[in-house]
Amino acid sequence: MNIKNINANLLLIILGLSIGLLNGIFGSGGGIIAVLLMTHVLSFENKMAHATSISIILPLCIISSFVFIKNGLYDTRLIIRVALGSVVGGMVGAKLLCNISNTLIRRIFGIVMVISAVRMLF
Repeated sequence: MNIKNINANLLLIILGLSIGLLNGIFGSGGGIIAVLLMTHVLSFENKMAHATSISIILPLCIISSFVFIKNGLYDTRLIIRVALGSVVGGMVGAKLLCNISNTLIRRIFGIVMVISAVRMLF
């Protein structure tokens, strides 16, 4: 194994650790960080970064959910209602992602990030 592969694997492990930690703390916020890291550190195109982020976050959400449920940090009625809408929204969103340009995805993502940041400040 050469040093370049070791460094690349170490970088991916560090990115994965960061994403997992943030996902556990923020409850899925790791997906946003995953997209940013993949586009800016790993030079993924936006569609690939967003699609890969979903695949990375799924097992993290399952594991985090078990921890939160074990600690009583959940509302079953809320989970069921939001999950139903989320499944439909996820299917529609995935189909839309496949049909829009990387430039538009980047712009929409940027706008959502700015709006989120402003809302969190206030």
